[in-house]
Amino acid sequence: MASMASVEEIRNAQRAKGSATILAIGTATPENCIHQSDFPNYYFRVTKSEHKTELKKKFNRICEKSMIKKRYFHSTEKMLEDHPNIGAYMAPSIYMTRDHHR
Repeated sequence: MASMASVEEIRNAQRAKGSATILAIGTATPENCIHQSDFPNYYFRVTKSEHKTELKKKFNRICEKSMIKKRYFHSTEKMLEDHPNIGAYMAPSIYMTRDHHR
């Protein structure tokens, strides 16, 4: 019967040898940026929900009280217009989103 390796032996085998080096530090953000103050209008416009005024007021208050200054998106307003299922509730949009980002 073969002997079982100890947990310590397995961990040592999985560790890299030598010192670690940080090559760069950066932040990757998508091109599309919306300021938080403009976000409620943008959101309700692209989801075609501008008629929900009470909900928009509540969402506006939430956005004002958050500490977020900017929001970054991969999707553009044009892309959402071209593919309306992406912004539609319970619509089959997962494959369009996945295929667009490939």
